[in-house]
Amino acid sequence: MVTPTFTLDSPWYHYIAVLVGLMACARLTRLLVNDDFPPSVWLRLKWEAWTHNGPWSKLATCLWCAAPYIVAADIAWALLSSLHWSWWLFNGWMAASYVVSWLVFHDEDGISQR
Repeated sequence: MVTPTFTLDSPWYHYIAVLVGLMACARLTRLLVNDDFPPSVWLRLKWEAWTHNGPWSKLATCLWCAAPYIVAADIAWALLSSLHWSWWLFNGWMAASYVVSWLVFHDEDGISQR
């Protein structure tokens, strides 16, 4: 009997990387554009001041505008680092926090949110 092996050249490795990267980018986009986390709010305010509330300032407030740049940066990091462990650590952290937050939010459906 042949036992399946999971290697770095396995297609599954890349499928999992895409899935983790997508979830991480979703979390990072929400964190930077929509969350009330104080460093995120500070960064949005600085970005808006730096761009003088011009057309580029939308990147700090529009999910649809920021996401392509966040995804592009994450893809560049993944490709340039050959999916280095630091990419996995950061993206795994972002993806896990997104999934856990989503699960907890929906676990409390029907309970008023604070």
